[in-house]
Amino acid sequence: MATRSVLPERYSLENLQKVVRNPRLLQKELFTLGLRINSRAAQFRNERRGTDDGVDVMDADWDNLLILDGCRHDMFAVQSDLEGTLSRKRSRGSDSWEFMEANFAGKDLHDTVYVTANPHVYELEGDVFHAVVDLLDRCWDEDARTVRPDAVVEEAIAARDRFPDKRLIVHFMQPHFPFLGPTGEQFSHKGLEHHLDDDERSSAPNPWFGLIHDQDIDIETVVAAYRENLDIVLPHVESLLEALDGKSVVTADHGNLIGERGVPVPIRLYGHPRGLHVDQLLTVPWLEVDGATRREIVSEPPVAADDATDADDDAVEDRLSALGYV
Repeated sequence: MATRSVLPERYSLENLQKVVRNPRLLQKELFTLGLRINSRAAQFRNERRGTDDGVDVMDADWDNLLILDGCRHDMFAVQSDLEGTLSRKRSRGSDSWEFMEANFAGKDLHDTVYVTANPHVYELEGDVFHAVVDLLDRCWDEDARTVRPDAVVEEAIAARDRFPDKRLIVHFMQPHFPFLGPTGEQFSHKGLEHHLDDDERSSAPNPWFGLIHDQDIDIETVVAAYRENLDIVLPHVESLLEALDGKSVVTADHGNLIGERGVPVPIRLYGHPRGLHVDQLLTVPWLEVDGATRREIVSEPPVAADDATDADDDAVEDRLSALGYV
């Protein structure tokens, strides 16, 4: 009787030959295995401690929720001089889709307008919010391979004027990769997928790993580029806060790992792997900024989506890839 192999299909003779030709693939596979073990260990620890719920951002008190993508609390606390009351919260996800799924998916948030530069908006049902202002097509910067923060501010103010009686969520892409500052511009990173071959692209765990292990850039340089991205976005956040009425909260969907060692497998971790529920990824800033007045919020049925939200599958995949998600 034939026996079935317990090894994954990718552990084949053909792939072994590829590893021999390109030893970096073995390094990435070991990283992936270690990450999987660490993720399951973190899940077990959190279940025992009961610490994995996180804040329900939609139940919080605000008129405007400004989300920085992939922003660590400790860096925000040092680099931000925004006025307000800063505390820390626990996010419901270690990546953007986990955050959106836990806070938005399946809900009727018809008193809220979502202005977003994050491509995972396409995974949400079309009737969650009163309106979605999708910036992935209309504001995509092909050179930067992302949506710049000044475009987000402009669209957010326009949405506030169009929907003056709705709560407003504004999702910036920074400080998330790609890096826009002078340090980041020194290495090839805008659309990291373009300098990888098919085998490398399919196995690259995240763009941070690719920069450090494929381009041999030291972690200090990558962290400097990440810090610059935060410095770039913060003045735009400040200008938006000044333009908006009502109470605002500045937060993040998740944090970012910058080389911390995992447990129990002591590999260095980078980026924000989905399902890795560790403190550096789930601890996010929560800056409350009181406004002089509060908006009168009204819930109404969703409006028809703008044409810009109808991006084709190829465009969506291109945006996700440029931002390091696929």
